[in-house]
Amino acid sequence: MNVGSLIKTDKEDWSKLYHGYAGFYKMPMNNDILDKVWDWIFSPDIKFYALGVKSDQGQLIGFMHFREMPSPLRGMHVGFLDDLFVNPDFRGSGAVQLLFKDLKLHAQEKAWPYVRWITAIDNHRARAVYDQISETIDFVTYQMNTK
Repeated sequence: MNVGSLIKTDKEDWSKLYHGYAGFYKMPMNNDILDKVWDWIFSPDIKFYALGVKSDQGQLIGFMHFREMPSPLRGMHVGFLDDLFVNPDFRGSGAVQLLFKDLKLHAQEKAWPYVRWITAIDNHRARAVYDQISETIDFVTYQMNTK
């Protein structure tokens, strides 16, 4: 397996994986959303990034989206991991660990002191991995709907 930034020819495989990710979180997905997110990945004006992990046969089997965000209390930028998904057939293969290893390198290059993320409380399989590579912090996440 190998990890690297997504390239334009990955769009079809990425789209299939992103549908799987949205389905896991019971979120609707359509081509407008896919096109918007894909554009963000390659926009030089948005600090939004994507890594992909490919099988030894060159198939995209997982992805990770992350971005830079300001941390006012620190007076610096930090990283935020938005999305992570690996094809269920490749879970347990080490793909997630490879993605996190590369994410850490990106964070170090950008001088982010940390990368933060959230996950569903019942996402037990992912949380078992996260517990091995990171620590939890004592914050509660809120969401205010604006519609």
